[in-house]
Amino acid sequence: MIVTDNSFAAQSIRLALRQTTGFQVVGFLDGTAPIGPRVAEVRPDIVVMDEMQEAADSVARLAELSEAVPDAKLIFLAMRMDDALIAQVFAVGAEAVISKAVHPVSLATLLREISRGTFVHVQSRATKPAPREECPLTDRELEILQLVARGYTNGRIARDLWVTEQTVKFHLSNTYRKLGVANRTEASPYAHLNDLLAA
Repeated sequence: MIVTDNSFAAQSIRLALRQTTGFQVVGFLDGTAPIGPRVAEVRPDIVVMDEMQEAADSVARLAELSEAVPDAKLIFLAMRMDDALIAQVFAVGAEAVISKAVHPVSLATLLREISRGTFVHVQSRATKPAPREECPLTDRELEILQLVARGYTNGRIARDLWVTEQTVKFHLSNTYRKLGVANRTEASPYAHLNDLLAA
């Protein structure tokens, strides 16, 4: 299964896989909208997630896939090997990250090896701070952080919680300060890696 926000990218990935036997592309899903129910019907063995224009969409779709098809190998194709983004995609369930600079013929080979479990890459994890019970965030700050980690925009968070965007920004500013992170890109993997997403 291929997930991307770009039909040209989907066709390129499909053509790359056609050059190698053993793969059957069972579908393409637009990653700009939730895909969990649709992908669960197909139950693919491997999902190739192309890095989308909005990094939050990529992370949110990977999180959905982890729940919808827990047995599938989730492979992320990265345009830029950005440490923060890579940490996020691993945190939400990616099995591996492959640079889009890889030769198309090599893509199929890498996917095969990853699916067989013969390729292992351990992502370095951030140092864990205090345990969850010592989390310095208020309930509201934690609630907003959880929504940020799911890929929600400030506008959507404001609508869902019936507050203004300015209120969301205020809570996020406090959250970043308390956690020692600079922005939502750093806060999301922090939340995933430090078990702050549980209700």
